[in-house]
Amino acid sequence: MSGTEFESRGVNNRKAAIIGCGFVGSSIAFTLMQRSSFSELVLLDIDRKKAEGEALDISHGLPYSAPMEIYAGDYDDIRDAAMIIITAGANQKQGETRLDLIDRNLKIFASVIPELKKRDCGGIILIVSNPVDILTYAAIKMSGFPAERVIGSGTVLDTARLKYLLGRQLDVDARSVHAVIIGEHGDSELAVWSGANVSGIDLDHFCELRGLFHYKASMQKIYTEVRDSAYEIIQRKGATYYGIAMAVARIAESITRDEHSILPVSVLLNGEYGINGLCLSIPSVVGSTGVEKILEIPLSGTEQRELSASAAALAEAVRHADEAAEQINGG
Repeated sequence: MSGTEFESRGVNNRKAAIIGCGFVGSSIAFTLMQRSSFSELVLLDIDRKKAEGEALDISHGLPYSAPMEIYAGDYDDIRDAAMIIITAGANQKQGETRLDLIDRNLKIFASVIPELKKRDCGGIILIVSNPVDILTYAAIKMSGFPAERVIGSGTVLDTARLKYLLGRQLDVDARSVHAVIIGEHGDSELAVWSGANVSGIDLDHFCELRGLFHYKASMQKIYTEVRDSAYEIIQRKGATYYGIAMAVARIAESITRDEHSILPVSVLLNGEYGINGLCLSIPSVVGSTGVEKILEIPLSGTEQRELSASAAALAEAVRHADEAAEQINGG
């Protein structure tokens, strides 16, 4: 996107904001600083002193990075941000699923999203809070912003976990592994094994080349480990934040550099895969305008059924999001 087009939306393409300065928000801020992704970063939190402390702490590392202005602010300060990253919300606790967080986080979004709508923010809204698919849907409905500009971090992290574990299993660089997790960012997500490959070599064939002839059980174990990763990490250290920070930084780079990268972000579906009116994580072309194209990738019959089941698992939760949006919009 050209500078003129950015200006037409009233945004500064070198400015980002993070709403929510807990473990996830502060880790994202630190990662964006290290990567010099922006020249201005605004931190917002219900606890203003927390945001000020994080901004100050991160700023002290700037002499070893690149020039960047990092400060605590309020909603008026983020009106022109090219990206608004929302991490505000209750944390997932040990024994909870992401869907258990719905009601608590819908209430938080009911206070956050109207502030963005009131200021007619023209940037990309990136939802990171969980359950990310439901909250992305809620943010679209509550804000009235174009769906392509309101996206969720989706299964970008889950996909990285899959590539990492496959790389270890096959003893190859994870960056050479091409595989994706789609559906809910949660318990009903699925791995698209039918399209998985290593540098263009079909995964089944590559396993045989590596002398792995009984690998189906290993693949299922890897999928289970990916799906349950958050639970394992929460059990050990109480929260997950480094991996998601890297995933968000990757999405941010695709947007700010207008890369047109394909990432499994959470997007609003309108008939793709036979699914309507809810957000799921699907490979999409991501650039400076947000989601440019939702891709309908080939799926096996089993994978299509699993994706439909994942959508069905979210259907009831979407009703809660609709009710919350109606209250805000006076419906």
